Amino acid sequence: MRRHARKMRRHGLQPMIVINHDEALPDLAVVLVGRALWRYRSEMAPLYLMAVLAVAGAVLHAVHPQWWPYLLAGTTLFAWVLAVFGARVGLSRRGERLYAAVVAMGAGSWLAVATALAVGYGPLPQTLAVGAVVLAVPWWVHRRRRAKVRVDRQMAAWPEIAQSIGLAGSRVQSAVVDVWGWRARFALARGQTLQDVVAKVPAIESALGTFRGAVRVYPTRDDKANRFELRVLDTDPHADAIPWPGPSVRTIGDPIELGPFEDATAARVLFLRRHGLIGGVAGSGKSGGINVLMGNLTACADVVIWAIDLKRGMELQPWASCLDRLATTPEQARTLLRDAVAVLEARAAFLAAKGRRVWEPAPDMPALVIVIDEFAELADDAPECATDTDSIARRGRAVAVTLIAATQRPTQKAMGKGAVRSQMDVRVSFRVRERKDVDLILGQGMLNAGWHAHTLNAPGKFLLSAPEHDTPRRARAYLLTDETVTATARQHAENRPTLDPVSIRAIEEAQAGLGAVSTPPTAPVPDGPPPDAPEDVLWRMLTAAPDDGTPVPHLVKATGMSRPWIYQRLREHADAGRVAQITRGRWRATDEHAQ
Repeated sequence: MRRHARKMRRHGLQPMIVINHDEALPDLAVVLVGRALWRYRSEMAPLYLMAVLAVAGAVLHAVHPQWWPYLLAGTTLFAWVLAVFGARVGLSRRGERLYAAVVAMGAGSWLAVATALAVGYGPLPQTLAVGAVVLAVPWWVHRRRRAKVRVDRQMAAWPEIAQSIGLAGSRVQSAVVDVWGWRARFALARGQTLQDVVAKVPAIESALGTFRGAVRVYPTRDDKANRFELRVLDTDPHADAIPWPGPSVRTIGDPIELGPFEDATAARVLFLRRHGLIGGVAGSGKSGGINVLMGNLTACADVVIWAIDLKRGMELQPWASCLDRLATTPEQARTLLRDAVAVLEARAAFLAAKGRRVWEPAPDMPALVIVIDEFAELADDAPECATDTDSIARRGRAVAVTLIAATQRPTQKAMGKGAVRSQMDVRVSFRVRERKDVDLILGQGMLNAGWHAHTLNAPGKFLLSAPEHDTPRRARAYLLTDETVTATARQHAENRPTLDPVSIRAIEEAQAGLGAVSTPPTAPVPDGPPPDAPEDVLWRMLTAAPDDGTPVPHLVKATGMSRPWIYQRLREHADAGRVAQITRGRWRATDEHAQ
């Protein structure tokens, strides 16, 4: 050491001690350059390809100049494979496959010419430079490439991000760029849970530099406790209203599509043998969700729809032609719910007598769906109905009597004192004003589990909780304009089913105060009904009907009576030969009786 020190002093060098704050020495310039070349490898890819072609052309010309025909043939084959089968290697779009084929053909052709003639021959260098710049432009402006580069850099910086937000030790497993943004799968450190990640969502949004509400956290498909999936949106797929494409079902036994999720999959939910609760503040799109539901239910040939709208029919009146019954006053609502209880009891007795356990909906034995808008109004104006709604909620599933309630805040007071809310299997939450309302609509503990309905930022956006939807995924309900509602109701009005004979007899007995214990004899048609009585109005419309008959909804509106009453009278007249059914849902008096 002394000898080396004397040599260093002899050459003018002096020993030096560097004192710092435990910081690493600056990197060498070559390290910095290499790091930059690697970091921007995607942007520099066209230049790298140009350099590789120049070196390969020089080497091949010096060693094997006779290989140029083989290079040209291999290039042509490779370009054809990319154009035809490129989707199997990630080139999903036709434009991407054509671009890859053009680049491969151009690069291979230049290499074949350079191998035969030399890299510096004639215009070959200029052709390489100009071609590289021209073909590089689509590569540089490609949206998915730029998104992938951005995601790769964010994932490379994840250890620092995780350290800063309190998830140190978590690591990236995979990442995929899609249409609206990107999603990645992460592994958590020991002791970290999905709930810890949900609580860090605002911090993750800040660290990634996204807009507010852009980050979603889901459990992975294998449902492991130490894994989670992160989804980041670059653009909101639900920023604009989505027009309703039309009914998604023809039977109540199929799941109904309410709208699309953010990943473009359909938000489908089954309502057969399930009661539903729809909640949200005024202006959140709750009425739009009800319209989507009504548009699908009216298309089902095995569903009879009853409705209660105590706002004098403001919301559900446009669907009146497709409704078997519509109650707009507390008195009508009491009668409707009492009849519904009679229906479920009669159906239960019928199933017991037949040795069956469930009512299978069919056009001649349809399910009964009761839609109640603003359920809180019903609890305030007709509190005695709570017993009936509670009975329907507890006993209606097996006999296919379904209750769907919509309200702003489904508190225990608003939902009555019974078990109505606890029996709701399907929960649809539109935007709420307060965080605690999330648990009121979706269930206790859902807010802490990541169901943040208070962050929904546009009308129509909702969260769907059901047995098949147990993770918080945002969806947006389809939009039905007033014209669409009118056209849909007109289209489906003439094809609506009627209740089965078991239910009709139960309703008549309930209205007569007899109870659903026996079948009453057929009431005779009165010979001389008083003026303006429903029977008189019905007979006048049947005798004045055109050749193709009068639609049943017109008879319901003119007489003010329910569909079961109308059909019961029509059957009595038909048995006596006084009326005839011209087409489905259209009746008129026979010629001799019309005279």
